[in-house]
Amino acid sequence: MYEPIDRTSKRLVKEATYYEQEVKENEAILQQMKDDNKDPYDIKKFQEVLGESHMMIPDSISRRDKTLDDLKEFVALLRKEFEEEGNSDLMGCGWMVEATSILGEDEGSGGAKKEGGQNGGGGHGDVAVTTVDGLAEGEAF
Repeated sequence: MYEPIDRTSKRLVKEATYYEQEVKENEAILQQMKDDNKDPYDIKKFQEVLGESHMMIPDSISRRDKTLDDLKEFVALLRKEFEEEGNSDLMGCGWMVEATSILGEDEGSGGAKKEGGQNGGGGHGDVAVTTVDGLAEGEAF
């Protein structure tokens, strides 16, 4: 019923986390290249790749935050609508459970619970950082 919204949100959370992880890995590779006195041209080109990765982070975080804000507003609207009607069927459906999980909301509280750590500076402290360790090389989000 509302699956495209939560799939988009999950994908963008994963994408932002992936870019942040990619930058960390590429910084380590670049440092290793410098330590091993690799060809200056190769180092320069890899610095360009790293720069492009750095440029992707703000855009991916912005898109992630926008879709999470949209999802949060939509969930709040549905909650209000169904509370007024006295219909609690939607609140327990798979989509709503998944949406509140993405938002990091506790089912009983109706609000987002804050995660303790930094999530890449995106300003969305209510989003749990998704690890991308299980992604295979070249796997689509």
